[in-house]
Amino acid sequence: MPGKEVLIVINPGSTSTKFALWSRDGCVVERVVRHDAAQLARKVADQFDYRLGLIDRELESLIDSVEVVGVVGRGGPLRPLEGGTYTVNDAMLNDLRSSRYSNHASNLGAMLADHYARRFGVKAYIVDPVTTDELDDVARLSGVPWIERKSRAHVLNIKAVVRRACAELSVDIHDSRFVVAHLGGGISVAAVDRYRIADVNDALHGMGPYSPERAGALPIGPLVERCFSGEVTRQELLDELARNAGLKGYLGTSDVREVLKRIGEADRKADLALRGMIYQTAKEIGAAASALEGGFDAVILTGGLTQSDEIVNMLKKYISFLGKVLVFPGEGELQALAEGGFRVLDGQENALEYVNPHV
Repeated sequence: MPGKEVLIVINPGSTSTKFALWSRDGCVVERVVRHDAAQLARKVADQFDYRLGLIDRELESLIDSVEVVGVVGRGGPLRPLEGGTYTVNDAMLNDLRSSRYSNHASNLGAMLADHYARRFGVKAYIVDPVTTDELDDVARLSGVPWIERKSRAHVLNIKAVVRRACAELSVDIHDSRFVVAHLGGGISVAAVDRYRIADVNDALHGMGPYSPERAGALPIGPLVERCFSGEVTRQELLDELARNAGLKGYLGTSDVREVLKRIGEADRKADLALRGMIYQTAKEIGAAASALEGGFDAVILTGGLTQSDEIVNMLKKYISFLGKVLVFPGEGELQALAEGGFRVLDGQENALEYVNPHV
């Protein structure tokens, strides 16, 4: 007799892979498989066998009493796409295996999903990949003709919390408007108009607030001087801005729990650095509110940092005048993957097909 219907959902990270069995009633079981960084090949696609073996050890004992009806992986860097749930196909896998758009851990999401889908005789999907691009044309303009603003944001969680906010407020998702701030290792602040991310800062390089690890918008002059100083290579500078800036650059740590501890011990430098990040985030929220012309249902705060009441309260002091503020703590990525998969399986939306325009 078949067991409870579940999706396998998989979210590869830089040194770990999260996976879960998720039913229509919620999470059945969740696991985090840690990886030895020394064992991880530089090209992400070459990590497939190593990660698969570690996941298999955990998964075998979990699937005896359930029926796997689909597999959903984190959507990696692909060509710019509209948001939605996509069927994993050969065109997608070819782009991810070759790292055509980026050599990122999330490339493995669809690859692992495809493997397990074939094993269980079901379909594989990704949901709202990281290169989802729905920007208004005016939001693409940078002020320099040869630089176009890009949509690189925490799309998966942003779209998921909009759905939850619509349910909580009894708002039709296709009439909804929200400002959504995802606060994690990077910070994305989006103007979401009728479930479309009409504008968002580039959460990876050079837009919006600084974050625990990343530089935000920067004064141009000193950055140009740094580029031509001869002190850093191109890759070293990119790593400095994406992994060693923000709180880590000021304080030597990106762990906000450690920063809050230091503040509690009267560390004035830590206090100023954290307040600066909150201040810049609040200004970006105000900018997104302006992009929606001030007409929106609520501001939504989400991401790992919003698990801290102190962080949330610091932000609310700046933004409460904008109206209703909803908080959905945590990243919620496994849940968002599962919800996208079940929406397709239950006929609530159609799966989209990935097409490689280069073929």
